[in-house]
Amino acid sequence: MIITSSAFSHNGAIPKDYTCEGRDISPPLSWKGIPESARSLVLIVDDPDAPDPRAPRMTWVHWVLYNLPVDISGLPEAVRSLPAGALEGLNDWKRTGYGGPCPPIGRHRYFHKLYALDVVLPDLGRPTSKDLEQAMKGHIVAEARLIGTYQKGC
Repeated sequence: MIITSSAFSHNGAIPKDYTCEGRDISPPLSWKGIPESARSLVLIVDDPDAPDPRAPRMTWVHWVLYNLPVDISGLPEAVRSLPAGALEGLNDWKRTGYGGPCPPIGRHRYFHKLYALDVVLPDLGRPTSKDLEQAMKGHIVAEARLIGTYQKGC
């Protein structure tokens, strides 16, 4: 399974449009190689370098989506409406939806993690990424990662 973006390469810089210094819109994402046994997909975007990459203390969560259908091949730029059946969880701003990179200091890494699950999860309300990760345990059949980087003012 592979996840990519037409906006940035793996380990490449995320363009300003997708950050708090730009339009703060979600980047276009595409994927392929979903296993036949998959019944749903999960997307979690997070930053393990918060607040300072030289002394990280937490992982900041930017986007939480689950129950994405396995028959789609990605999400467009600036997602406004989710595919039928897809649900959102809470990011670390305590809201649903995408929140772009906005690091206080240094160049951070942003992990776009796609998981294929062998189940469709029940409606979990507005789960945090930790709640969702707990619900996914034992159901992950494949995963893929796309990492982008961002530093303010660059």
